Amino acid sequence: MRRIPLAAPVLLVLACAPAYAEDLVFDTALLRGLDKVTGRVLSIEAPVGATVHFGTLEIIARTCRKRPPEEKPEAAAFLDIWEIKSGAAAASVFRGWMFASSPALSALEDPVYDIWVVDCADSTSKGSPGSSQ
Repeated sequence: MRRIPLAAPVLLVLACAPAYAEDLVFDTALLRGLDKVTGRVLSIEAPVGATVHFGTLEIIARTCRKRPPEEKPEAAAFLDIWEIKSGAAAASVFRGWMFASSPALSALEDPVYDIWVVDCADSTSKGSPGSSQ
């Protein structure tokens, strides 16, 4: 009787597992903001590491990543969002990943504003990014 080494099945499973390419990293998060009071919807270009404003919110995109074109489409951004009120210290209202395909999975919970990720882009291919007010 011939014995198969214990590691052989593990190597076979690893060889058959799908290989995933690394996410592509972009320098601008494309967001959409909704002011629930006025009904205003605004597209927001948030350069990674820069502060942009939407109403009383300050938004900083820490990173924006997309899957390569050969995989299932997905864009995600890690965001820090603070609410700035006059006479009060800034209050953190959101910190975490937001996913374009599932905006409700990790959403900003605010009575006045909704923010969600639409896509990621590079400033060199889109033109100069700016903040939206």
